[in-house]
Amino acid sequence: MTKLIKNVALATGALAVLGPAMAMAQETGADAETAAAATEGIGRGLAAIGAGIAILGAGIGIGLIGKAANESVARQPEASTTILINMVLTAALIEGAALFAVVVGLLAVNAG
Repeated sequence: MTKLIKNVALATGALAVLGPAMAMAQETGADAETAAAATEGIGRGLAAIGAGIAILGAGIGIGLIGKAANESVARQPEASTTILINMVLTAALIEGAALFAVVVGLLAVNAG
């Protein structure tokens, strides 16, 4: 799992670094409008990747919360109600933040 995250981060970084260079290379051989469209396309792609990473992070976080809650209930069954309430509140906060990140990413994709 860590290798996958590392590869996604490397690919995203490469796109961020090489994107403007590719746009500048196109600008010398083509008109400025084509270069601007290429840069805009890369920005939209990075926004979509960011929205996907937000969902991935939220899924991992909610999974870890559920795992920890199950382990806590197994160790201390009399506190299961309190643990459940805290688990649901925390998962709702994570999901709200992830939804906000996805909306911002999708707005960036559709902007312009």
